[in-house]
Amino acid sequence: MPNIDLILGADHGRKRSVRTEPTQRRSSQRLDALLDAAAEIVDELGFERLTTQMVAERAGASIGTVYRYFPDRVAVLHALRERGVRRYRERLAESMERADLAEWWDVVALALDVCTDLYRDEPGFSVLHAAPRERSDRDGEPELAHRVARLMEHEFGIDDEAEVRFRLGVSLEIGGALIHRAFERDAAGDERYLDEARRVVREYLDEHLAERASSAA
Repeated sequence: MPNIDLILGADHGRKRSVRTEPTQRRSSQRLDALLDAAAEIVDELGFERLTTQMVAERAGASIGTVYRYFPDRVAVLHALRERGVRRYRERLAESMERADLAEWWDVVALALDVCTDLYRDEPGFSVLHAAPRERSDRDGEPELAHRVARLMEHEFGIDDEAEVRFRLGVSLEIGGALIHRAFERDAAGDERYLDEARRVVREYLDEHLAERASSAA
């Protein structure tokens, strides 16, 4: 079984978007209800048009309740993004527990597939594409690239080094953009774009990582 803790991990020193962290189940449910409402609005109208008043009305809450957790609409969007990132990692870890990872490409392919799945069944997930990427404080590469690189080193012996993280960051960015475009074109996901996401990313990584993978085998 792959070491899924390498994917889940923890964000050390990351500033949270939520003004007041819920400490009780009821408060946590209230926060989730606000984010669920925001996600629905994002899917219907786009993130640009979202307001705190819309969130309050959609959630059946007072505007004061919204401001208890979020100082403004930007904080709502950031919190929605943080939840999406967390759910993406959790889904990816769960998928890896069930999958037979026979080669390094299986890790990347699964990362793309889970992204596609969440566009289909996680309301508001498109916020992740519009928001700034999570970057590692080690070298500025995407945090997900670091996590995937650590897993590939652990499972397949490919050294977790700067060049590998850079190539993974580029490939995941390309794949993510094509997946996002697929769902812009078709609510169910344009299969041509989804197929191209896999093909383009595979060809790119074969060109830049195949030699490292062979030497690690």
